[in-house]
Amino acid sequence: MEKADCFHLGYVAKLHGFKGEVSLFLDVTNPEDYETLDAVFIEINGQLTPFFVTAFKLKNKGFAAVKFEGVTTENDARILLRKNLFLPAQILPKLSGKNFYDHEVVGFKVIDSLFGEVGVLESIIDLQVNPLIQIMNGSKEVLVPLIVGLVQKVDRSNKTLYISAPAGLIELYLQ
Repeated sequence: MEKADCFHLGYVAKLHGFKGEVSLFLDVTNPEDYETLDAVFIEINGQLTPFFVTAFKLKNKGFAAVKFEGVTTENDARILLRKNLFLPAQILPKLSGKNFYDHEVVGFKVIDSLFGEVGVLESIIDLQVNPLIQIMNGSKEVLVPLIVGLVQKVDRSNKTLYISAPAGLIELYLQ
């Protein structure tokens, strides 16, 4: 499995007990959607390695206590700490309209209703209180709050995201 064919699910946050269990942080909108996971890919030394889930218990704030097959000691689990988790993008249901997955719009051209072409969407910075769209215009960074009503249209075929940013915001970054 190649990383380009996957989406970032979260990471291994810490040890959970002494028998190889770990605590995962699921960096997703609805962690409960992943309670029935039977496997994940963990990035180890740049390679995605499959790990099979034998026990999964959702905790609070996006954390889950997980036991992986073959990970039986604290030392086994320690190797996985702070490693990124991935799942195949093909398991995600297709979205339409203005709805999108964060990873789906990376690389899209961003056009604002007032400013015009802003740049290329670099990433979605998923801050809990105030998520941001990070747009690169050459070497200049533009951060736009991902608020309700910002996204006007997602043109998947032309890889373009149309937004309506607050008046004057983009000019603050690019002047």
